[in-house]
Amino acid sequence: MLQERQHSSVPALTEPLDVGGVTLPNRLYRAPLLEHAGNGPDAVEALIDDLEPAAEAGAGLVCQGATIVRAAGGCAAPGMTRVHDPDFVADLERLTDAIHDHGGRIAIQLEHGGLRSMETWHHGFRERNPDLEQLAVSRPPRPLRLLDRLGFLHYDARVLTTDECHELAADFGRSAAAAVDAGYDLIHLAGANMGIIHQFASPFYNRRDDEFGDPARFFETVIAEIRDRAGDVPVMTKVPAETGAPPGIARTLSADDCVRLCDRLADAGYDALVPVNGSVFWDMSVIRGAFPGRSWRDERFRAGYVDAFGSRPRAVLVAAANWAESLVYSREPAWNADLCRRVRERVDVPVLCEGGIRGRETIDALLGDACDAVGMARPFYAEPELPARLLREDAAADGVAVACEDCNNCVVPQATGEPGVCRTPAVLRRVGERRRDGEYERAGGADGGEIDRGTIDSESVDGGSVGDGTDADA
Repeated sequence: MLQERQHSSVPALTEPLDVGGVTLPNRLYRAPLLEHAGNGPDAVEALIDDLEPAAEAGAGLVCQGATIVRAAGGCAAPGMTRVHDPDFVADLERLTDAIHDHGGRIAIQLEHGGLRSMETWHHGFRERNPDLEQLAVSRPPRPLRLLDRLGFLHYDARVLTTDECHELAADFGRSAAAAVDAGYDLIHLAGANMGIIHQFASPFYNRRDDEFGDPARFFETVIAEIRDRAGDVPVMTKVPAETGAPPGIARTLSADDCVRLCDRLADAGYDALVPVNGSVFWDMSVIRGAFPGRSWRDERFRAGYVDAFGSRPRAVLVAAANWAESLVYSREPAWNADLCRRVRERVDVPVLCEGGIRGRETIDALLGDACDAVGMARPFYAEPELPARLLREDAAADGVAVACEDCNNCVVPQATGEPGVCRTPAVLRRVGERRRDGEYERAGGADGGEIDRGTIDSESVDGGSVGDGTDADA
């Protein structure tokens, strides 16, 4: 039964937070990004380069982006890291040690893309891997089958049997156990943004008549596997509401459904919840903000767009759809706050909020009301050491906000395998000025030192950034 949460005094951003017995040193976290590190010989170093600056700058929690729990298939974007191999995961202890050396905590986000995988949408990848098939919760919904007939998506889906659902959940458990052995403090499930866990929860995707027809059942099976294989490691998950679904799409997850699902997941033993609004499709409901025209026009990426979408005309049509979505899903500050607030009133575990949070004033207004901790993702592309600015005592009074302009030029080239980096000259010049002014120096860090990662040449910003991430929804 739902219980009203008893609220305590409003916490400060710098106050610790207990999540399933693990203490986060503060309530600011780097939300998951897809690092495009892959599994090659330099993968661990790439992850360290990408994630360590946030911990060094004081983030209480650093989330490694979505990592795939199986050896083949399931990647939503090029260059995703897989964690099916215990030997590879063991080497990630170098990453977890680097985060812990700065007093931070680290979570790994576990994922499988299901019908959102590259074998669905990436034309070149599908041609190069013709034997891969998508894993599906149920037969693809009718709107997706229409897109298949029109040639924009490709479906050759294999619907999971009941036993295969249990085996997939076991893969999440095995990956979690290997991660715990490598020193990860928390397990984060990619339970939203149209991955396969979301698909199990969504009536748009899930029309099963076995035990997994229950929207909470796969979540419950996964955490049972994690507990059996990895012990009492804290487990958190994103939880979807499909409030941004296009008109005419029936059978979606409402905000009420999300609240009820969160209540069940708290009862099932999840230690923290991240409610997020979105759609039933992988569209700009996930990231919001401006149309990334600069990246679509950039000739350096055009061959990659053709490879991804199958032809130049199709790439143009995808760009046009991207533009239309940018009008529908306009950016609003903290767009998940109302949903998080409703969930927080009903559960007794920490609720984390992300999505459009861009300044210290907004953060302070959310804490103790809509959530217990706040996360950001895309702003780290431009400012890897962003926490050093936001955690300062005078940050609220000074109106400290991120440099990110939500232009989304960091996101679109990810379809071609490019890392998600800031490509906006005005933003990078602003960051360079702040760096020269010492705004990213962390006073009183875990090792008593300061951050000194060099400066940005404000005249050399057309193709790079100080970040090294990828896809984000925050």
